[in-house]
Amino acid sequence: MSTKKISVQLFKPGIVQANAIMLGERLIKLWKIPTDRPLQLVFGSFKQEITVISVPKYSGLRISAALSKQMGLSSRPVLRVHYHAGSRTLRLGPLIGIMISRDFPNMPDNPFGSISMFCRELVNACQKQGAFVYFFTPNHITSNSSSMQGWSYDEGWRMTQMPIPDVVNNRLTSRKMENKPSVQHFMREVKSLHGGHIFNEKFLDKTEVFDALRNESNLHRYMPESHLLNGYNILKKMCTKYPVVFLKPVRGSLGKGIIRVSKQTDGTFQTLSTTLGGIQKNMYSTLPKLFNSISGKMKSTRYQIQQGLTLIDHGKHPVDFRALVQKNGNGQWSITSIVARIAGGNHFVSNLARGGSLSHVKEAVMKSNMPLAAKNTAHVNLKLAAMQIAKSLDNTIPAHFGELGIDLAMDTSGRIWLLEVNSKPSKNDNTPLNEQKIRPSVKQLIQYCCFLSGF
Repeated sequence: MSTKKISVQLFKPGIVQANAIMLGERLIKLWKIPTDRPLQLVFGSFKQEITVISVPKYSGLRISAALSKQMGLSSRPVLRVHYHAGSRTLRLGPLIGIMISRDFPNMPDNPFGSISMFCRELVNACQKQGAFVYFFTPNHITSNSSSMQGWSYDEGWRMTQMPIPDVVNNRLTSRKMENKPSVQHFMREVKSLHGGHIFNEKFLDKTEVFDALRNESNLHRYMPESHLLNGYNILKKMCTKYPVVFLKPVRGSLGKGIIRVSKQTDGTFQTLSTTLGGIQKNMYSTLPKLFNSISGKMKSTRYQIQQGLTLIDHGKHPVDFRALVQKNGNGQWSITSIVARIAGGNHFVSNLARGGSLSHVKEAVMKSNMPLAAKNTAHVNLKLAAMQIAKSLDNTIPAHFGELGIDLAMDTSGRIWLLEVNSKPSKNDNTPLNEQKIRPSVKQLIQYCCFLSGF
């Protein structure tokens, strides 16, 4: 079953009947497409019986304005097409749906807030690669199981009725939104009713990740000691064993709510906490007093307690690394980018949202305080670690992931450690420093969608 990219054009009403399509003669002969009997045209969940009219010396596809409207197509898209002779089905696609958290209909030039540029980049990349993308929020999901409202781009953003997509990329940024019954029902129906695919279908939490990976023997060297903080005893055990520990909200992101606990030379304990106003410092004469101060927070926030690491630094600022790992056009994990993130100001976390900055891996490593031999192999070892972690997580957690943001650290001996894994990597946090018009991460996303949908 061959696939080709093809330009789709509209023909004026009255030339032929609305449910006919016009296709280049060469492609008809190549694929032995019959013109004397009806075929089924498929685009996402849209299905329509059509007849094919052969057009000499023409390499595109023409459809009526009425049919185009039913399919939700804008003018002159470039799509992939393939023909399945057994079922006499002509498929166009892939139709990709991006589920986002919110839209701003009254801001037509910036309808998706901070990710509007990313969405526009996806549209451009789809046009080049032969795919069609639209964007929708949980508010667009209705009980109609065959179509939904969504944003597409045609010389400007427009809201239109679209078929259910072949592939949905879940980019919701809120667990509450993701767990809404209507969203969960929609994701089940995409798979069960339409045979579609959803990737990055759920958030990960830190306890789930570390519990899943700690039994993977090939990952032991990357795993800091890490436990769910479920009482005083585990805090005492970890603070006795390590001079510094970190308490991280199990469902936190962007460095929010992290507490660094360090034992001082006089036996007291210091905490540094990330807050909206910066770093908050507190001192406690005993560990029980420290525990009492955080036990109130533990009623509403679950924490993962993790051993502190002596990270490499860049001008006395801690450095860690974000690897963007994505599945490619063959469905295999591959490294798209790795960047170094340098903590800003007096912060101990490197997230860009906390004032951190990006650097090339080589530059950050070469300026760091670790042995030269470790510096020379750092980039290769980071890639190896990210790939092994992505594959193991894919095998151990029962959910479909297509891209992961894997946060890694290196200590001053050059050893690599896993910090956390994010199933909704920010499109700002992993932006390559040598930005191109269409980033490799966006191209890879579309190629994986083509693979999933059979294009």
